Amino acid sequence: MEALKKIISEERKVLDRLFIVAIIGGAVVGFFLLYPINEFVYYYEHGIESPSVWTYISNQVINSLKGHTPIKTAFYAGVGAVFGVLVALLFNAWRKKMEHIQKLHSALEENLGALIAQGEGPKLEFKSSFRWDYKQDKFNRGLEDAVLKTLAGFMNGQGGTLLIGVDDGGEVLGLEKDYETLKKKNRDGFELAIMTAVSMKLGPEFCQNLHVMFHAIDGKDVCRILVAPSHQPVFVKQDKATKFYLRTGGSTRELNIEEAMSYVANRR
Repeated sequence: MEALKKIISEERKVLDRLFIVAIIGGAVVGFFLLYPINEFVYYYEHGIESPSVWTYISNQVINSLKGHTPIKTAFYAGVGAVFGVLVALLFNAWRKKMEHIQKLHSALEENLGALIAQGEGPKLEFKSSFRWDYKQDKFNRGLEDAVLKTLAGFMNGQGGTLLIGVDDGGEVLGLEKDYETLKKKNRDGFELAIMTAVSMKLGPEFCQNLHVMFHAIDGKDVCRILVAPSHQPVFVKQDKATKFYLRTGGSTRELNIEEAMSYVANRR
């Protein structure tokens, strides 16, 4: 938990610096670029009597710098600052999108066998199945909650990868038993079941945080779900209750109301 708070704190510092630079830079651009452009247009529209347009613009800017036109100065600096913030927001969104694409590209290049050999960790979790209970040797819809809990924990944290069809020890069990519980008994049906469960118990807007792919190892299918962190808190609806999960270390744990509120408040 402390490590995550430290990461969040560092991310907030980076964003704060980005927006401070955007505001200052935007204000400078507004005053020294937008202001002269407007005066240039004004000069020709109203036929200002002045030796030249550049002399007129220079005089206007100098007067503003001397404080003779504070409202005009504040207006253009403010417009520039707002423009700078909008650019910063777009840049930050683009940066996060690029980071997600890079993570996805890296994951696609990663050998699944080598990934399984690493064992479970802060950003990797194994699940034997989605619906099939190997202990009772029967269909058990309640097992879906364990998968949804992990997905929510990753989204509330720093993201991660969930492998379904692999037990805790790294043995590949496959998805064939899960396929038997579906109407459409194949990969497409399995992905549909995952997305339906996410949509119903987490929210349809969070489906976009998941990238589902399938691999065959020794003739057995394994589902790999790449989970991107969410910019908003993700809650899981379980037994008429709403719960908040967070991936910490090599496990996913439930946070109580106080912990969840504190975490969400400090996470941007």
